[in-house]
Amino acid sequence: MKRNEFIRRLKAGLKGMPTDVVDEIVADYQEHFEAGAAEGRSEDEVAAALGNPSRLARELRFEAGLRNWKTEASPSSAWAAILAFMGLATIDILILLPIVLPILGVMFGLFVAVLACFIGGGFVLIAGPFSGFPGGPLVAILGGLGLMSASVAVAALLTLVSIWIVNALMWFGRLHYRVLEPAIHSDN
Repeated sequence: MKRNEFIRRLKAGLKGMPTDVVDEIVADYQEHFEAGAAEGRSEDEVAAALGNPSRLARELRFEAGLRNWKTEASPSSAWAAILAFMGLATIDILILLPIVLPILGVMFGLFVAVLACFIGGGFVLIAGPFSGFPGGPLVAILGGLGLMSASVAVAALLTLVSIWIVNALMWFGRLHYRVLEPAIHSDN
């Protein structure tokens, strides 16, 4: 594979990442080709030594997603890390997808249920005292506050579980990469 083809495939694999990051990565791989040429190696030899550019792009996406998750643990960085992980684990996708998708679906459903309970608690808190709530207005106010606070507590627990799930996926991704790395570099 020639230099231009390698760089084109690498850029295609990095599509969607910030432009400055892609430019830095491409410049780094351009330097590998220049160093190889200075040593008298052909572009095909350098490309073969660097490996599959699509695989390299998936690994670089995973590393960027992992760094982003470690620096900013937010829902968007978690989602980006999960997508990067899924890109890296394309070999295991048939095994992993039936496990990960139901877990994500259950977590989403639980978050929706917690939100519904919170809204229901707010309704009991506001409308209960005026609608003849059993036990009187004080029971309605306290019941609504209790339902809302329980919803907040369950949402906090679900958030902790979500963080644990993302960390577990990132751990598996690093493990997956460490297992495959010797096989990737043995082709060189």
